[in-house]
Amino acid sequence: MSRTELLLLNGPNLGILGKREVEVYGTATLADIEGEVADEVAQHGWVVRAVQRDCEGALIEAVHSAHDTVGAIVNPGALMIAGWSLRDAMAAYPRPFIEVHLSNVWAREPFRHKSVLAPLARGIIVGLGPVGYRLAARALAASVL
Repeated sequence: MSRTELLLLNGPNLGILGKREVEVYGTATLADIEGEVADEVAQHGWVVRAVQRDCEGALIEAVHSAHDTVGAIVNPGALMIAGWSLRDAMAAYPRPFIEVHLSNVWAREPFRHKSVLAPLARGIIVGLGPVGYRLAARALAASVL
């Protein structure tokens, strides 16, 4: 199988995982998560194109540059709530994607209970911590292979 890239897109504040509200998000760093996803998809001949940005515009540019990827795992962070331009970029993304959140957003504040990206996603995984990314990689592989 040829080496194909999987987009792993993480939004604002996810670059400080492991230090940020560890009681909510845990102690795993984003590098830890990227490594876990890379290990998961390697069996399919895929490599990870990991992008984390705190600016919505930079995330949009990353999505536009990733139309050649096999699919995506997206944790938009707080942009799930009102990231309309990110939502539009994902609507134009030609591959399936899975939305992931480390915490159970529905067990938190009411403003976190709606995602503008969710209607576009192949599926959503919430509340399982870093393992949610690994599960998203498995689900994405199963849907595109």
